[in-house]
Amino acid sequence: MGICIALAGNPNCGKTTMFNDLTGANQYVGNWPGVTVEKKEGKYTRDKDVTITDLPGIYSLSPYSPEEIVARDYLLEGGPDAVINLVDATNLERNLYLTSQILNLGIPVVIALNMMDLVEKNGDKIDVDDLSRELGCPIVPTSALKGRGMEDVVKAAIDAARAEKAPASQMKFDAAVEEALVKIEGVLGDKVSPNAARWYAIKLFEAEDKTIADLKLSQADLDAISAIRTSIEDKLDDDAESIITAERYDAISHVVDKTVKRTRTGLTTSQKIDRVVTNRWLGLPIFIVIMFFVYWLAVSVGGGVVTDWANDGISGDGWLYTGNAAFDEATEEYEDAHSQVVAYVENILGEDEESELPSDESQEVLDALAAEEPEALEDDADEDAVAEYEDAMAEYEEAQAIVADFDEQAQASHAVATMEVEDEDGNVEEQSITFADYQKALEVEEPDPSDGTWGLWIPGLGAIIADAMEAADVAPWLQSLVNDGIVSGVGAVIGFIPQMVILFLLLGILELCGYMSRVAFIMDRIFRKFGLSGKSFIPMLIASGCGVPAVMSTKTIENEMDRRMTIMTTTMIPCGAKMPIIALVFGALASGDSSATWYVAPIFYFLGVIAIILSGIMLKKTKLFAGEATPFVMELPEYHMPTVKSILLSMWERVKGYIIKAGTIIFLSTIVIWFLMNFGDAGEGFGLLDPDAPDYMEHSLMAGLGNLLAWIFAPLGFDNWQATATAVTGLVAKENVVATVGIITQLADYGEADPQLWFGFLQMLGGSTAAVVAFCAFNLLCAPCFAAMGTIRQQQNSPKWFWITIGYLCGFAWCVGTMLYQFVGLATGEVEFNVFTVVAIVIAAAMLFQIFRPMPKREEKQEK
Repeated sequence: MGICIALAGNPNCGKTTMFNDLTGANQYVGNWPGVTVEKKEGKYTRDKDVTITDLPGIYSLSPYSPEEIVARDYLLEGGPDAVINLVDATNLERNLYLTSQILNLGIPVVIALNMMDLVEKNGDKIDVDDLSRELGCPIVPTSALKGRGMEDVVKAAIDAARAEKAPASQMKFDAAVEEALVKIEGVLGDKVSPNAARWYAIKLFEAEDKTIADLKLSQADLDAISAIRTSIEDKLDDDAESIITAERYDAISHVVDKTVKRTRTGLTTSQKIDRVVTNRWLGLPIFIVIMFFVYWLAVSVGGGVVTDWANDGISGDGWLYTGNAAFDEATEEYEDAHSQVVAYVENILGEDEESELPSDESQEVLDALAAEEPEALEDDADEDAVAEYEDAMAEYEEAQAIVADFDEQAQASHAVATMEVEDEDGNVEEQSITFADYQKALEVEEPDPSDGTWGLWIPGLGAIIADAMEAADVAPWLQSLVNDGIVSGVGAVIGFIPQMVILFLLLGILELCGYMSRVAFIMDRIFRKFGLSGKSFIPMLIASGCGVPAVMSTKTIENEMDRRMTIMTTTMIPCGAKMPIIALVFGALASGDSSATWYVAPIFYFLGVIAIILSGIMLKKTKLFAGEATPFVMELPEYHMPTVKSILLSMWERVKGYIIKAGTIIFLSTIVIWFLMNFGDAGEGFGLLDPDAPDYMEHSLMAGLGNLLAWIFAPLGFDNWQATATAVTGLVAKENVVATVGIITQLADYGEADPQLWFGFLQMLGGSTAAVVAFCAFNLLCAPCFAAMGTIRQQQNSPKWFWITIGYLCGFAWCVGTMLYQFVGLATGEVEFNVFTVVAIVIAAAMLFQIFRPMPKREEKQEK
């Protein structure tokens, strides 16, 4: 039969490192039944009949947190055959408190005296044999970080499990307390296992409610135990729980004094580092610098070269593997020529002075210049192909006529256009463009990297699939579904993986070396003012990369209410997927001046931080979350260099979760979006719409859905189906916002940094600056993407709390958007005082009242 071994220990004692070393990739990660505490199980790499369960890191077996309850319930009722108790040898006094409780459970125990390499490095000595006699169980010196003693400790645990021998600890309490415990064991009799009798006697002496409820003793037994407890409390002049705590530490001190010899004097290396990195004044700036470097590296490397390569290679046309200087020069020449064409057309036909973007007339000419002549018909073309060709040719000839009219007008006027050009030194000068220059620029063709003249071209997966489906004469709707839905959706997920890998590698190093524990302490004194603890900052930090791992990281917060509140607010921080939204919005607000976005874009990052702070204050003043933040207790481990294996396993676990959850949800949701955008009733019955038909999207299911929900966003200034549909697709994945704007405005070929798309976006929102601001605020603060929502559902582990979270995020975003549109609109003259202005005033007054009202007292539930 198989053997089950539980790993138990304090946080940061090396338990995760040992678990990863013993199980490798043979792990199962889930949640314990009924709670969000993570459950890890794995098969021992050297013996598949041995299952190892990694219990949550805890400081005691008292039922004060979900982790402690999970650990004690599993040890008492889960039936492990043996327990490996990891003890940090550099901090025996603190770690042995949990050990003293585990020894009372009557389960075979083996102690892994971990970090012995650091003890030796410090010059200290521990008499392992004497310590083993005092604790009454086998002890194996280990170093999980260096892989020392791993096989020995598992072998000892297997032997202990087969012998079924309970620990025989020599740690005893005061004589009066021991006498009381013996009397309570007498009252219990055969109601509990003899091996666990001491455990239950101590818990009944402490009057622990959970133990009393579990044992269901008669009133006579409870009265007898109460009399024993009262007599000792009167004799020692203290409450029972404090008496047991003091007795445990006294016994531990006696054991440590007898078995440990310290030769170290002065500060350790870790303490010297902490004097700098946790300094009241230097701690926060140092942390900002470190995290700036982490995210700069993840975004610049992962989000630049690697992500572009992934996007081009998976969902794009492909990439030029051996690109050269000649191709770069040709591309630059084409871009200069294109700029000259655009500048000449805009100068001749005039510009919209308010937006500084091309007028409708100049845009018409630019579109006509981009029109391509349709390919010639094949000899065996059917009637539908002939009709489609004739329509395309008619459009092309119309475009040619527009170009000819413009050329004639420009040549006759002898007009000379001007454009600003920046040289290599950053100096800006005006360049004149004549009609001849314009004509010459038109002849410059964009270099095609796939034509074989520039280097080795590797086609992308999307292009390969598209060509294969077209060659197989697959139905057009299926080609659209695969290319525009499935391939694009999967490509969007894969494109973010390089960023995730780099980010989690760096965060893994910071976490495993012990620095992240210090960060939580640094931020605790700031966050405590807003009703949260320092541990709430880590998820918010990670959220700037992606909301999925950010929500997953909240499991490190012990207090359930603080954890739930952190989940409710952490995704308000703009993640990487929201950056295109900010670029799009501020490109429009900056009136086409892309250089202005660098200093206005951070405003919306601060909006996320302010939203979290205000939410924390308001939520903490509700009865649901009222009360002081949980006392912040965390072990500060010695600084050490983590192993490559530990870092890679930590990174892979997080990235794997992102791929599975985000990939599955976005994969399915992009199919749904494709269906809504491409199916509808254009007057000929419900079916696939013709993308070449004018305004075909007006008849789509997405348009119907947008019209159905548009009234909700009327107070925010965007009550048309286009803007509403964009907000809805943003709930699936924030990357969809810019893509949907491009599709609806038929400017999908332009990126979020292109003035053409800015102009289309402004038109979609009626040209209102206030509506643009409200649109951005709502999309940044509302419920996150489906992937993050799925993670929220998992971590909240309650349908009620999931909907409370989503409802609060959407409601808060709607309120903020309403206030911004109404108040900014009044200030700019775009909005007249109306009933929604009154609604915005009421919302603002209610929020101010909630922020400044006194903290209510939390009602304590009395157990009957």
